[in-house]
Amino acid sequence: MRYLNNAFSLAMLGAIDSATLRVRRLPLEKASALARNAVSVVGHPTTQRMLSSLLGYEVAHNRATVALGPGDELIVAQYNGPRLMPGVTELPEGARIEWFWMKVE
Repeated sequence: MRYLNNAFSLAMLGAIDSATLRVRRLPLEKASALARNAVSVVGHPTTQRMLSSLLGYEVAHNRATVALGPGDELIVAQYNGPRLMPGVTELPEGARIEWFWMKVE
């Protein structure tokens, strides 16, 4: 399964005792293509709207808990910047999104 989220947490590994995580930085275009077919687990409406604007298509708001397993992939939109104000759809000055692809092996 492939997921889209704005963060990664070790808690997402659930009951896995040992895993290898493959991580690759992505350009926006590649992240957009991969995320299009991913299950969104973006839990904050402001982040969901901003990611929709950046990716060029509607990202679902889905406050869900994810337990990744072997073979699962995660597209991470890592936000770096000041706290987002409610309703924001564009990155504030000085903020950026770094895109990553992760796979659990």
